[in-house]
Amino acid sequence: MPLIMPITDLRKTKKISELCHKNSAPIFITKDGYGDLVVMSIEAYEKHFALSDIYKKLSEAEEELKNHDSLVDAEVVFKNLRKNFG
Repeated sequence: MPLIMPITDLRKTKKISELCHKNSAPIFITKDGYGDLVVMSIEAYEKHFALSDIYKKLSEAEEELKNHDSLVDAEVVFKNLRKNFG
């Protein structure tokens, strides 16, 4: 369940930091009852953007596969790997 806090609670920086690290999830900050900010730990931020990068690369790979761009036979790939790395 997402954590939602009013903007006035931003004064409680130590508590917010502890919650971010404990839950490994972002905290949604509201202002006048509406979403305004998202606060998260560096670890959660890095994980989020790493996953985003993976999804982007998978999407590009699927598009290449669909268009048959730069497809290489698996036997050729493994032959080259054995040749280069033993």
